[in-house]
Amino acid sequence: MDEARFLALALRNPVNVAILDELHHLALPDAWLVSGCLVQSVWNVLTGRAIDHGIADYDVFYFDPDISWNAEDAVIRRLQARLDHLGARIEIRNQARVHLWYPAKHGLPYPPLRCSADGIDRFLTQNTQVGVRRVDGGFDVYAPHGFDDVAGLVARPNPGANFSAANYAVKAERWKALWPELTVIAAE
Repeated sequence: MDEARFLALALRNPVNVAILDELHHLALPDAWLVSGCLVQSVWNVLTGRAIDHGIADYDVFYFDPDISWNAEDAVIRRLQARLDHLGARIEIRNQARVHLWYPAKHGLPYPPLRCSADGIDRFLTQNTQVGVRRVDGGFDVYAPHGFDDVAGLVARPNPGANFSAANYAVKAERWKALWPELTVIAAE
């Protein structure tokens, strides 16, 4: 699968399109729609399921050097107010702040990031290391591992920073129950 095919399939989900349009409209710094909502939309098209089957939430990353909670909360409230009509759970996170709360929540270290792509690079699975953003005249797609695992319905661990075999096992089990065609690569 190439980038154009991935994008065409991911954009069949109207919630993905609405979020991308709104992010572009709001011009949040370094803003991306990321991870499962994109990959799982593609899986759903490939397996003939409803486009929103199994999608727990829609993750948005942006990167703003203002790391105050008040600034992030204002963005969360503004985006949720504009997208509430979608009826989807949307998780918005300033990647410049993640190092402030991640260790307490997950028990793992998390160094400060430099941009939203750094956050995408830290995802638990390689197959979900993907982000899309609308730009004038089209889309930018960030996918450091390409789309072969997405097209092949493969869940592969990302053994890099912050990997947790236990968290990977939980995620893979959930996905396998929702998409039985999925091949899960074991964590080493």
